[in-house]
Amino acid sequence: MPGLRIDRDGTVLRVTLAKPERRNAFDAEVIRELTDAFTDVGEARAVVLAGDGPSFCAGADVEWQRSSIDLTYEENVEDALRLYRMLEAIDGCPAPVVVRAHGYVLGGGSGLVACADVGIAAPDAVFGFTEVKLGIIPAVISPFVLPRIGAAARRLFVTGERFGADTALRIGLVDEVAEDPDAAVDRVLAEIATSGPEAARAAKRLVRGGPRDEATTEVAAALRTGGEGQEGLRAFLEKRHAAWRV
Repeated sequence: MPGLRIDRDGTVLRVTLAKPERRNAFDAEVIRELTDAFTDVGEARAVVLAGDGPSFCAGADVEWQRSSIDLTYEENVEDALRLYRMLEAIDGCPAPVVVRAHGYVLGGGSGLVACADVGIAAPDAVFGFTEVKLGIIPAVISPFVLPRIGAAARRLFVTGERFGADTALRIGLVDEVAEDPDAAVDRVLAEIATSGPEAARAAKRLVRGGPRDEATTEVAAALRTGGEGQEGLRAFLEKRHAAWRV
């Protein structure tokens, strides 16, 4: 895949934006590649999304945006749908997704971060929902960003101002700012590796919006009586590592 580099590192799938000369800005091809990459992650215990070069992702590629000027309304809707499906694939990835953000993280790049279960930012990361500077709005990424940053969007969406990693942490767009983001990502992966694979995926589904009310008791009971839950509880009582720890 020309716009991505995909590597399997044991039980971890690493997806890296690989257009550093374009600040990893995405175009139609990268959108398609990212959608495909996150639609089928197999049995990966976790997926890491990162970017080559000095920036994570500077949003939409300039040439791609230029080509959109001549699209009809209907073609623009289709274009936006492809972007939405990419974000939906990342957000709905069954395995936990960890994003490592650095450098420019603008527009859709900030949208990518919002789709992560765990967001790690380097101190040099610069975020921004800059769409209004172009006379457009961050509509497509909003279903993924708003649950993350809530009321902070009222200012940041309308001003389009850029903001640093500390602000991203304060408003909830990222979960940690780390001087050594690679070490921070490895620490998160180590925690995931000690969790039950099925339980981690079920926990993600729970956080993303279901089940509700009494259905939660059924989910809890199913996991507790299943093979993984039984092994985890027995390992705890027997003071040993569970079989899934790697």
